[in-house]
Amino acid sequence: MGLKSDRWIRQMAREAHMIQPFAEGQVRPGVISFGLSSYGYDMRTCREFKILCAPAPSLLDPKAISPDLFQDYEGEFCLIPPHSFILARSLEYFKIPPNILTLCLGKSTYARCGIIVNVTPFEPAWEGYATLEISNTGPCPAKIYSEEGIAQILFFEGDDPCEISYADKKGRYQAQKEITLPRL
Repeated sequence: MGLKSDRWIRQMAREAHMIQPFAEGQVRPGVISFGLSSYGYDMRTCREFKILCAPAPSLLDPKAISPDLFQDYEGEFCLIPPHSFILARSLEYFKIPPNILTLCLGKSTYARCGIIVNVTPFEPAWEGYATLEISNTGPCPAKIYSEEGIAQILFFEGDDPCEISYADKKGRYQAQKEITLPRL
């Protein structure tokens, strides 16, 4: 399994529409960087968020989570309460090739503020907007900026094609268009 380069990512974005919209450059003054990097792509959040309502429930059960536990919010930024989390959606829509797996890591700019970004791998042949879980581990509110970089995606090509892709198994998060709560 090998890590894919910026040349490969650029080509796949252009030819196979793997990342839409696709940002070629990365460094922008006054903005948390996003776009194509040497061996990855820094994705952005859109302006839509789901904030866990206060007071927090006594239990979050992924098999029975109520949408009422979250407040919908839209804006240029979102404040995450101390020791809590929000859900967000990527600005980019992804179409992952059937021989590729991605891993996603939070950006260091946010990590240095106690912000952890959790995104599951994009499996072979998955497509959609990514739902992001963004945690504030700190003792004070933390600010997340819309339409700026939030996490880096690394693309890995398998030595052999997988036997069953995400599309083949009809995964429950295939082609999601909005922030998606856990599904069974």
